[in-house]
Amino acid sequence: MSNPISSPPTAGDTHVPPWARFVALGDSFTEGLWDQPAEGGPCRGWADMLASKLSARRVDAGQEPLEYANFAVRGLLLHPIVSEQLPRALDLAPDLVSLVGGGNNMLRPATDVDAMARELEDAVVQATRAGSHVLLATGMDAADSLLVRRTRNRTAVFNSHVWSIARRHNASVLDLWGIRSLRDWRMWSADRIHLTTEGHTRVAQAALVALGLAPDDPDWDNPLTPLPPTPRLQQARDDVQWMREHLYPWATRRLRRTTPEGRVAKRPELAPVAHAPSGAHPG
Repeated sequence: MSNPISSPPTAGDTHVPPWARFVALGDSFTEGLWDQPAEGGPCRGWADMLASKLSARRVDAGQEPLEYANFAVRGLLLHPIVSEQLPRALDLAPDLVSLVGGGNNMLRPATDVDAMARELEDAVVQATRAGSHVLLATGMDAADSLLVRRTRNRTAVFNSHVWSIARRHNASVLDLWGIRSLRDWRMWSADRIHLTTEGHTRVAQAALVALGLAPDDPDWDNPLTPLPPTPRLQQARDDVQWMREHLYPWATRRLRRTTPEGRVAKRPELAPVAHAPSGAHPG
């Protein structure tokens, strides 16, 4: 029999979260690049925002603040996320785990998506058996990206696996592919790989919905008001500048190393999240 806490909230309880301990696992997306509330300060991102919202709701309902840890480190492939981060997370006995990874794998042409799915499912089984409810995520739709759109077919196959894994093990799914506003470049940082603060904010709202909770903003999924089309010459200039300033340095780093060096998790221990205004950095 599965632990009842591993199930998402019922339809009659869409505001107060049932979880007391949340650990976020992953790569740069969950680390929060490049959402930096203070210039030069630490990154925040959707998982930190989600933790703040869950904690605030718990406190408003007369419960203890959420305890939260974030093990995400930029540049990681799926394997170290599930083989290194997950065991450390389960040692903390969380009742909610976000397990989001694989984006860096998708950038490698020889990636075995089916093998990734098997590894991900094994990790979900481990977490569920330990009594954690698991939040997974699909990959984003990269149809508009010069760099990433060649991975679109692989990502779509991986997404199908994610939905199937979630169904088999009663996990929740953060549907990044389906967030319409993320097709707008205003949601992306200058590197066109990581989200802006507004992008992370939309993802945090989507995570609430994925967990069966009511969003703070009912309009969170509405696309931005369209901008006039960019003239072709200006678009070409912007693309050249992006390739020079972001694509070439990124590709050079990837050729020189395969895993991040000297990076540590920003929040490696469970600690209570301060009751802060919506969107504030977890305390």
